[in-house]
Amino acid sequence: MRAHVCVTLFVCLLSDAATHQFTEEEMSAIRQRIKSMFYHAYNSYLDNAFPYDELRPLTCDGQDTWGSFSLTLIDALDTLLVLGNSTEFQRVASLLQNTVDFDIDVNASVFETNIRVVGGLLSAHLLAGRAGMELEPGWPCSGPLLRMAEDAARKLLPAFQTPTGMPYGTVNLLKGVSPTETPVTCTAGVGTFILEFATLSRLTGDGTFEDTARLALRALWKTRSDIGLVGNHIDILSKKWVAQDAGIGAGVDSYFEYLVKGAIMLQDEELLEMFHEYDRAIQNYTRFDDWYLWVQMHKGTVSMPVFQSLEAFWPGLQSLLGSLDSAVRSFQNYYSVWRQFGGLPEFYSIPQGYTVDKREGYPLRPELIESAMYLFRATGDHTYLQLGLDALESIEKIAKTPCGYATVKDLRDHQLDNRMESFFLAETIKYLYLLFDPTHFLHGGGAEGDGIWEEGGEGGECVLGAGGFIFNTEAHPLDPAALYCCSRHAQDRQELRDILISLSQPAGKSGRQSQPTTKQTEGPPPGQSESIALKAGEKKTNPLLSCPVQPFSTRLSVLGQVFTDNT
Repeated sequence: MRAHVCVTLFVCLLSDAATHQFTEEEMSAIRQRIKSMFYHAYNSYLDNAFPYDELRPLTCDGQDTWGSFSLTLIDALDTLLVLGNSTEFQRVASLLQNTVDFDIDVNASVFETNIRVVGGLLSAHLLAGRAGMELEPGWPCSGPLLRMAEDAARKLLPAFQTPTGMPYGTVNLLKGVSPTETPVTCTAGVGTFILEFATLSRLTGDGTFEDTARLALRALWKTRSDIGLVGNHIDILSKKWVAQDAGIGAGVDSYFEYLVKGAIMLQDEELLEMFHEYDRAIQNYTRFDDWYLWVQMHKGTVSMPVFQSLEAFWPGLQSLLGSLDSAVRSFQNYYSVWRQFGGLPEFYSIPQGYTVDKREGYPLRPELIESAMYLFRATGDHTYLQLGLDALESIEKIAKTPCGYATVKDLRDHQLDNRMESFFLAETIKYLYLLFDPTHFLHGGGAEGDGIWEEGGEGGECVLGAGGFIFNTEAHPLDPAALYCCSRHAQDRQELRDILISLSQPAGKSGRQSQPTTKQTEGPPPGQSESIALKAGEKKTNPLLSCPVQPFSTRLSVLGQVFTDNT
């Protein structure tokens, strides 16, 4: 009953909070506070921890955690531009090119290296033009940060060389997979690659990365249970589930996230159908009173009636699919936990309404703030701004130290731990800032002619940065228009040329395009377009593309389209 009382209380608090409408002046002031939070953490890292991976904020020194490649600096790079600091972005981008080397004898997490390093470098590459960096001809299809991302990703490919196509969890960046490496990895460690790897393939033209990610996704899809669920850990060699708890939290979360975001970014119906099938099983077996519990993947019986902090991404994901009612109700549940402790404990017992033993910590995770950003974008409800302000003040009060921001070891008494995860700068602060900046360029804000759009590709014929950015699970924004620019633009133009030529030919003569007659070189009758003029008795053929008389860049600028239907 205690949990239900908390939810009821929170609904009342929401009603009160909704009466306050934030003005632009208030939101601007909050953005300045968020910037101050970022620079306190960022400068503390530079002064005390660089070139180590992470800052230790209680002892003011650094430590390597995920691979010894200045991880916090890579993870925070695009946040600098989000906050408007193009000068520091340029300096750090150049610094990383000169100092980071992936050809090192280090065991690295395949999952973490992908989302933080590969994702961070790809995002920085795609934002380099907006940051005022000197660009190579043909950008975004080439560039030094793209080459760094490709180099890092290639170091991960040996992990995927398995009979199933599902990757090992750890790889040595110099030597590959150790013969003694365990074949057991979490579900998210198999299914969280399609965004970064597809982006790499479509920017570079090397399909290896996307093919590798898809092979792993399809192999994982085939292992689901008879009731449509997947477990938490799987043996990637035998395809047997080692941990059979099914849910939406730790070990599984970003797998579902990437099915949805991959479907949006790539306009991929296969990925979307995979998610919808999973979602039907999730709603049927794991959802109880707008909480999502852990159940046995084969039977659907409850195995752990807990809420995990990582599950707080789910309302934001639901909002991308238009399931707003369910998203709002789940968000209310999750934020009732935040208000109880001033943060989200890693595990929270729903029946007891309290933390779970040895899972009381809060490492300044972003997921609840991320969902608040999406829900504010979807509803315009200023309640979510109030929740963002509460989160800002809570983190400042509980986690701030003279040397950065520290993980909260125990939310019951607010003890701190000597670690500042890189995702605090990459995700938590970024989402918090974007929550209070509804006209930010990452939201597609701005008016035509104010410089929000960019030109790219060969001859500047691609329109980039017009909106529709997709955030990877480390909050690194990726521009789908750039993927189209590099992978489809040349093919699109060739298709359009073929269509224009075929439509201008009399029926039965399209095969003699190389030998035009005098009649074919004559101009069309006044008022007619040469590409659509029909001769007597001809039937108009269906074009392959939706606007055969306009180049893609024109369609984009006129209709605001970012995606095209490839089906």
